[in-house]
Amino acid sequence: MMRIHRGFTLLEVLIALAIVAIGLTAALRATGVGLEGTLEHRSHYLALWLAENVAAERTARRAWLDPGTLGREEELAGHRFMVREEITPTKSPRFRRLEIRVASVQEPERTLRHLVVFLVRPG
Repeated sequence: MMRIHRGFTLLEVLIALAIVAIGLTAALRATGVGLEGTLEHRSHYLALWLAENVAAERTARRAWLDPGTLGREEELAGHRFMVREEITPTKSPRFRRLEIRVASVQEPERTLRHLVVFLVRPG
């Protein structure tokens, strides 16, 4: 009587393991890319909040700033940002243009958020 052996050969098992390894590597890479995108989105969102906070504060205080450029570091939610404010006159003496740029301290040349508001002269 002849016995029939059922099971997998060593070659079949190795091929199956290679396929699983390739799939897991692709899944890990996709997770890493997703995490990088999430962190980038968070930085842009925090920069938006910071730019809007600066604009709201200048508007609420009715600040009348002299033309020029102001720069400083700010921290929001544990992240350090560079805030650059450029104040320029307009054709109307009652208004000034305030341009706010927010960048990461690690990459100050790459603007994360750009916001323009107009300040009204008090009185």
